[in-house]
Amino acid sequence: MDAGAGTSYIGRMKYTAILLAAALALLAGGAAAEDYSVGTLQIGAPWARATPPGADIGAAYMTITNKGTAADRLIGGSATVAGRFELHQMSMEGGVMKMRPVEGGLEIKPGQTIELKPGSLHAMLVGLKEPLRQGQRIKGTLVFQNAGKVDVEFAVGSIGATGGGQRAPAGHSGHGSGLY
Repeated sequence: MDAGAGTSYIGRMKYTAILLAAALALLAGGAAAEDYSVGTLQIGAPWARATPPGADIGAAYMTITNKGTAADRLIGGSATVAGRFELHQMSMEGGVMKMRPVEGGLEIKPGQTIELKPGSLHAMLVGLKEPLRQGQRIKGTLVFQNAGKVDVEFAVGSIGATGGGQRAPAGHSGHGSGLY
């Protein structure tokens, strides 16, 4: 093999490696949770936790940012895998974790970001038709008082995930104060 042929072969290999790296980067980006917009609201990284077999409720999370000048309100939603979608708030009272429905919906003031997360505000998926499986993507719809409806997909993380695409800390099973 002459020097020219060897250089050409090495050049093709580098080009192939660059194309492969670019393709892998695109695939990895596609697996990440997405952001959605409706009106002046931005919905960031909707996700849910996997559930054990037989569970009839699950929980979903996201961030909602109001980039407008008027307040809006998350008043409901739906998910294809659940009979009902409810907004709930968890809080500590006298050392006891309490969960209550959010009456009248969840207000998002102008310039405010609301985070639905484990152990705090969250969406309850009630009457699950099937267990939520890690890696699954669940189609859903969020309903806002002013901005209207927006279709989203909830990326399902592990059963004890603490954030979209995250695993639970070592030794944490997902039970207790962070379940919802």
